Amino acid sequence: MAIRVVVAEDSVLLREGIVVLLRDEGFDVRGQAGDADELLRLVDDVRPDIAIVDIRMPPGLGDEGIRATQSIRRIHGDAVGVLVLSQYVEPDFALRLLEDGDGGLGYLLKDRVADVSEFIEAVRRVARGGSVIDQAIVSQLLARRRRTDPLEALTDREREVLALMAEGYSNQAIADRMSLSEKTIESYNGTIFGKLALEPAPDVHRRVLAVLTFLQAR
Repeated sequence: MAIRVVVAEDSVLLREGIVVLLRDEGFDVRGQAGDADELLRLVDDVRPDIAIVDIRMPPGLGDEGIRATQSIRRIHGDAVGVLVLSQYVEPDFALRLLEDGDGGLGYLLKDRVADVSEFIEAVRRVARGGSVIDQAIVSQLLARRRRTDPLEALTDREREVLALMAEGYSNQAIADRMSLSEKTIESYNGTIFGKLALEPAPDVHRRVLAVLTFLQAR
């Protein structure tokens, strides 16, 4: 079945362009929205596989897209993937987006839409439960922390756990795929965080930063 999509973008020209592009690539575009409230109603009505959302939308042109995304995640969980598009590099918004989980979520700069193959691959990956974070966002987030060769210290098994984490799998799902217990995966997570120097802190989401580290190193 074709991947079902809704597109939320207040710029009619860009929105229509994205819709035409998606339909040409075989996606089933179920609807369009020009603001966050309309987006939430649309997602409730059509239950798409993925929503493509502008980060700044009416009425405030602030963080409406992020807040709408968080509402979608609270209501629908990972049943609806969300790919956020931003005009500018805003790493703090990226962290807010990913703080409740990293599966079925993506954050790209709008410039990436011009690279059709990259954009389409990102939409497909997020719709299937994976993660896509723009390299410019990753670079800025990781630049806040000093590190050298971050994945070098990981064992092959730890890399496998981190790779599955980056694909959006929960601890239980990773345990099932690796034929291990969830407690063992939690232990692996702690070791990975330690080797990547991700110390516990109130304003730090270690799972998200670990995934971002993996994505940058690929």
